[in-house]
Amino acid sequence: MEKITSLQNPRIKNIVKLSKGKERRIQNLFIIEGARELTLALAAGYGIDSVFVCPELFIKTDYPMVLKSIPEDRLFEVSEAVFEKMAYREGSDGLLTLAKPKSHTLADLKLTDNPFLIVLESVEKPGNLGAVLRTIDAAHADAVIVCDPATDVYNPNAIRSSVGCIFTVQTAVCSSQEALDFLHKKGVKSFAAELNALQWYQDTDFTQPSAIIMGTEADGLTGFWLDNADYRIKIPMRGKIDSLNVSVSTAILTFEAMRQRGF
Repeated sequence: MEKITSLQNPRIKNIVKLSKGKERRIQNLFIIEGARELTLALAAGYGIDSVFVCPELFIKTDYPMVLKSIPEDRLFEVSEAVFEKMAYREGSDGLLTLAKPKSHTLADLKLTDNPFLIVLESVEKPGNLGAVLRTIDAAHADAVIVCDPATDVYNPNAIRSSVGCIFTVQTAVCSSQEALDFLHKKGVKSFAAELNALQWYQDTDFTQPSAIIMGTEADGLTGFWLDNADYRIKIPMRGKIDSLNVSVSTAILTFEAMRQRGF
């Protein structure tokens, strides 16, 4: 196993570049930090380019066997200083992986007979995207459709906040029009979450094939979804602030749907 101790090593400089979405697209690589996340990526069939290990940190991991499936020529040992330069989070277990992305098309989605989906319009904060993926994994819902995103699903912060659920949740990326056409084709009713809606979410029937449409915290949904969704629904609010974090709102609506479905 090659050992890297220089902060100027070309491989390390390259990893730092991958914090940018443009560079991820050019290199067709993205970063996975953590042994648990790598375990999930391997289980999902992701191709691994290289794995960087800091022994002093990795000794603390809860997944010591994960490296057994990585070829020796793809493993690199790094010093703590080098790993600190590469790492995106605190308290890491000393493992950072470069992996090859998968396609995320609507055609890739495999839906159940009575699907439940989340549609995110123009999500811009990778932390919110990751948190939504974590919720959908917990609920074991069908998929997340990301429309016209301002961030990408392989943003390191999205992967970190999802605790690897990007590898466990079916995710498609497309335009809003493509998503709407897909829902119509699959016979899925769409529910736009909106502050001025007349219908309370708890009075809504989610036992049918359903998709909840969520907008950004700053602006909510655009006219496209407000005009084209089958229904508009809202969450009761009694405080002075008229909005919740989008991931929190998604969790509330998702688990109401799961309750109705006998979750």
